[in-house]
Amino acid sequence: MTILTELSEIARAFWGLWLMILFVGIVAWAMWPSRKRSEAMHDAAMIPFRDDDDPANIETR
Repeated sequence: MTILTELSEIARAFWGLWLMILFVGIVAWAMWPSRKRSEAMHDAAMIPFRDDDDPANIETR
């Protein structure tokens, strides 16, 4: 067997574990940000709630 074949079989056997580790890492990064990123994330989260002067440009009849 070649090295690539062996690596692909190992990756196939543990793909669920790899994805779980990736998922936990992403969640940890998102939930444990630094203070500077936290403020930026809060500002980005509030974008939909900002008041616009003419939100939908809808005419009333």
